[in-house]
Amino acid sequence: MAAPLRSRKSYRFAFRSSFYIVIIGISVLALLQWRFSTINWGILIFAALFFFIISFITLQLRIEKFIYKRIKKIYDDVELLESSTIPSYPVTTDMRTLTAEIEKFAKDKRIEIDTLKIREEYRKDFLGNVSHELKTPLFTVQGYLETLLDGAIDDKNVRKKYLIRANKAVDRLIYIVKDLDLITKFEVGHLTLEKRSFDIIDLIQSVFDLLEMKAEKKNITLTFDMEYVQPIFVFADKEKIQQVLTNLLVNSIKYGNDNGTTEVSVENLVKNKVIVRVTDNGEGIPAVHIPRLFERFYRVDQSGSRREGGSGLGLAIVKHVIEAHGEKIFVESAVEVGSEFSFTLEKSIVQIEELQ
Repeated sequence: MAAPLRSRKSYRFAFRSSFYIVIIGISVLALLQWRFSTINWGILIFAALFFFIISFITLQLRIEKFIYKRIKKIYDDVELLESSTIPSYPVTTDMRTLTAEIEKFAKDKRIEIDTLKIREEYRKDFLGNVSHELKTPLFTVQGYLETLLDGAIDDKNVRKKYLIRANKAVDRLIYIVKDLDLITKFEVGHLTLEKRSFDIIDLIQSVFDLLEMKAEKKNITLTFDMEYVQPIFVFADKEKIQQVLTNLLVNSIKYGNDNGTTEVSVENLVKNKVIVRVTDNGEGIPAVHIPRLFERFYRVDQSGSRREGGSGLGLAIVKHVIEAHGEKIFVESAVEVGSEFSFTLEKSIVQIEELQ
């Protein structure tokens, strides 16, 4: 049914135009016959049919060919831009269809251009951030090595001190490169998760033990919100979740206040989910920065001299790891009150069966 409708629409212009031509032509002919008092209705009807058929065929063929050439050129020009977006069906002279196709094409291209602009800005920011992060340790190593080459290498104490500092700068470079490599693998899907059941409480305690000395330097207490007597089993990649917890706790120590507290809680969210919360009473994060916290190299401290080190990739890694698990991460913060980072995890089947 759709094909005859499209066919009738394509001939509508020729039909109407032919009808108007016949009306005008027969009117003139009838006027001439009336002028000479010899009106012949047979001749008028025959002339009307003849003129209509000739006009219809001529208009349809000529105008369709005229329009087709120009529409075909539009199709060809658009196809040069991106052939994958052009429909495979034959070129049509239906102007409504053509208009819809061109509008859709233009809309898709606008979206594509906007996306490319955003990516270009992101690329510029990313390259600038990578350059900044790598430049500092590279110049540090270069400075120490040049000092040693200028004669300081003969002094045993100076030599050892400068080599230790240069080694620390190299470690920082390696740390940044490893983090970048990890994020890249997550983004391209080359890093697989090795999920298994494990006790999240035991894992949190082990991270507490690893960071105990770092926390003691700022007199920050790492603690649970309560005493967890029973284990809580989750189904995830244990090593990656340990990295998530480590990054979040390290951040809370870095930006926490002296004699502060970082508290971790694990709560039932729904039947098959738990939520892990990392809460501190540190300096907090201004609301304007929260939407960009998980971007690579983004720092709340935008000044040239940063108080704390790090690769600037910790939270970006956290986000990628959690999203690779198909889970969500949340952040809430208030300046001079503290921050809370939380993420969901899937309960282990063992834990679900125990609850049931």
